[in-house]
Amino acid sequence: MSYIIVALIAFLFSYLSSPLTIKLARRFSLVDLPKSPHPAALHKKTLPRAGGIAPLLGFLAALTIFALWSPAFFFSKAVWGIVISAALLVALGTADDKYNLNPYLRLAANFAIVGIVVAAGVGINSFTNPLGGVFFLNQTIYHISLPAIFGPLAGAHSIVLWADLFAFLWIIWVMNALNWSSGVDGQLPGIASIALLLLGIVASALVSKDPGQFFVAVLAFAAAGAFLGFLPFSFYPQKIMPGYGGSTLAGFLIATLGILSGAKLAVVSLVILIPLIDSLWAILRRVLGKHSPVWGDSFHLHHQLLRMGWSIPQICYFYYFVTAVFGLLALQLDSQEKFFALAILGVIIFSALFTIFILVGKFDLKKYG
Repeated sequence: MSYIIVALIAFLFSYLSSPLTIKLARRFSLVDLPKSPHPAALHKKTLPRAGGIAPLLGFLAALTIFALWSPAFFFSKAVWGIVISAALLVALGTADDKYNLNPYLRLAANFAIVGIVVAAGVGINSFTNPLGGVFFLNQTIYHISLPAIFGPLAGAHSIVLWADLFAFLWIIWVMNALNWSSGVDGQLPGIASIALLLLGIVASALVSKDPGQFFVAVLAFAAAGAFLGFLPFSFYPQKIMPGYGGSTLAGFLIATLGILSGAKLAVVSLVILIPLIDSLWAILRRVLGKHSPVWGDSFHLHHQLLRMGWSIPQICYFYYFVTAVFGLLALQLDSQEKFFALAILGVIIFSALFTIFILVGKFDLKKYG
């Protein structure tokens, strides 16, 4: 019941605050014009952009009410790190929605903000060996540990860890992948709702073995409810765009909660596999074309599907379906099976993206090397 309650609270606050966010965004010119200079822009009318505010308010409202019922929630460094970082990301996104910040400045700010949650103790100390039990030096290795570089620097938590570096890069990657997969109406909040719901299910299933997972499940269900409450205003025809704040908030919460739910990175990777592969393909084609990997283009999968004649709702339903199916698949597989599923599906998706780019995107050898 706790999970259902926090999800409903987050949903209601997000849903009810979305119309107000739309009005305030228009009043303060937080809008995206139909002739936006961004190459990935698809809309044909002026739209509010500050879509990260409503999900954030829903998420924070649910956590605040839950903390009043369970004061122990207040004393978690990880929770405070997540709350502070989430608020800063939406503030950064709102500033970008207003002033169209330089992508390098945004990336630098993301590094600093993610550093807060990593410093709060969100790190990956070990992960399950994807090859199963491997016999090495007279022992069978089931988990791979990430040791400290220098050791503890801040009390019980070691800041300079391989674990922290790995977590840092993981969170940044997922944030950017979700940001690049927010191109059509309803795409981002739908993916985020499904992924966060599945992470909540994963965490809740671990509560009997690890009681600390109860708080992780609460965070995940609250975040899922928040983005689900925003979805009706984002779905086609959208009344407000997620904006940079909404997309990075979604990626941040998914990546961070994936770590806290027992470092279930394979589960997260399967759930959002298409956005992750699409982001790798975007970086590769931009680098090969001698372009900056942080500058946008109009060759993501959703752009190509539009060129193939798909409608915006069809693209959304496709992403929702694949996210849900891959997520349910991840829940059924053991660690070794997830590794092979990631490898096989990753190759298939990457090959499909490359083929679609050649056939539909009018591949230019001179431009892309």
